[in-house]
Amino acid sequence: MTPASTSMPAGGAPVQFKPFAVSLLLLLVGAWYLAQAADGRQAALYIVGALLGLTLYHAAFGFTSAWRVFIADGRGAGLRAQMLMLALGVLLFFPVLASGELFGTPVKGLVSPAGTSVIVGAFIFGIGMQLGGGCASGTLYTVGGGSTRMLVTLAAFIVGSVIGTAHMPFWTAQPQLAPVSMIDALGLAPALVLNLLVFAAIAAITVTVEKRRHGRLHPQQPQPAGGARWLRGPWPLVAGAIALVLLNFTTLALAGRPWGVTSAFALWGAKAFSSIGIDVASWPYWATKANAAALAAPVSQDATSVMDIGIVFGAMLAAALAGRYAPVWRLPLRSLAAAVVGGLMLGYGARLAYGCNIGAYFSGILSGSLHGWLWLVAAFIGNVLGTRLRPLFGLEVERVKPGAC
Repeated sequence: MTPASTSMPAGGAPVQFKPFAVSLLLLLVGAWYLAQAADGRQAALYIVGALLGLTLYHAAFGFTSAWRVFIADGRGAGLRAQMLMLALGVLLFFPVLASGELFGTPVKGLVSPAGTSVIVGAFIFGIGMQLGGGCASGTLYTVGGGSTRMLVTLAAFIVGSVIGTAHMPFWTAQPQLAPVSMIDALGLAPALVLNLLVFAAIAAITVTVEKRRHGRLHPQQPQPAGGARWLRGPWPLVAGAIALVLLNFTTLALAGRPWGVTSAFALWGAKAFSSIGIDVASWPYWATKANAAALAAPVSQDATSVMDIGIVFGAMLAAALAGRYAPVWRLPLRSLAAAVVGGLMLGYGARLAYGCNIGAYFSGILSGSLHGWLWLVAAFIGNVLGTRLRPLFGLEVERVKPGAC
């Protein structure tokens, strides 16, 4: 995701009435429309998406920036928050997925093959994270928060996603394992223990690296006191981690599977390509029963699309509440070039890797999928390269100034 500056303390800035009213109206009208055109469950998922957008914005819960500051400067608070999120997540998800139902609804995880396409796709996605300026959810919430640069990233993300679907037959033919669920392969208790131990080990490594680099853990910015903080932000990272887990669990209950993001981008792009006469429906990826049905149906029937749109409007609402909704239309050429290149890599990589930082990493690991761990390793390596490429495009690499810790 993007740097935390999108949701820094507003310093007493007043609520921005116009974007607040527009986003609230869009959320209310959208929920009403979905309840009529689809069903109450789609409307509920739309609201869950909005709450995800608000959480991501107010907590500035970063994947892209968290990985970048650790790679470049050894600061690990963001990575530790991710490990807390994953630990809470597996404690919630693994028992439910092992049982196969939640509140009477059949549920299943996002378990995908682990192999060449995941390694290549996640590596490409990792580079794209740093050049595009965000991951999948980060792109959506920063667009909602008023980032005009991320509109370019999103457009390129969509195009890259469609190109990825065209090439999927080649990549799926490369060496890969069948989908592996650690819950099924190891059993519930061993899978839980193994995952929790790995999360703890990664968190410990970040502490060691940060103390070795800076002498002590970098102090977090003080949070404003008072109940208004929960409405207007910013939120502590821990609060964001907890909220994201609970909202993902709510998604599991409503949709029967965990939270995903990028399949909707591929769908939107495929519909756009079809509208200009490109026969996307004949591509093997879109000829499968599920994808063909999604391509033929209205977007309102697609749960992932509904949630993605909700994220944008929820983040817009959060930005207005924080008094920080301020689109900037003049952007440096090199930054725009990075947004295009990064967005294409994000879209292409996400399709190859069976998901992004949400569908493959967050929800993949919470599903017990081996491919989620493979994604993490390959994407992190891609982030290392992407971080080194950022200065070539005039993009910042955050570092603590000497003596600041």
